[in-house]
Amino acid sequence: MRRTVCGMEIWINPACSKCRSAISLLDAEGARYTVRRYLEDVPTEAEIREVLERLGLEPWDITRTQEAAAKELGLKEWPRDAGARDRWIGALAAHPKLIQRPIITADDGTAVVARTEDAVRDALSR
Repeated sequence: MRRTVCGMEIWINPACSKCRSAISLLDAEGARYTVRRYLEDVPTEAEIREVLERLGLEPWDITRTQEAAAKELGLKEWPRDAGARDRWIGALAAHPKLIQRPIITADDGTAVVARTEDAVRDALSR
């Protein structure tokens, strides 16, 4: 269920208050964006790699380690190095609830984890 992205794309979980706040701010600013409910439209490993590159982060930087699935997998004990990177990305693809949210991919090819109003405004300014 891929869509053509016009403007920005925001990965959200509708149950998340920070996601709803980010959407409200985007709407208030008249931004053009596409919503991706990433728990339903699960990103592939390749898409996660692309977003990580755009964010300039590593997979463990965007992992919600307090989620039940993270505890079941023992993520806190996993190495955080280049050798473990693919394992982390595989876990995020297999368990999308572990992905930090919301993530906005900006028009300039970058991305931000938009958990604050300032981060959303940063994405809007790109």
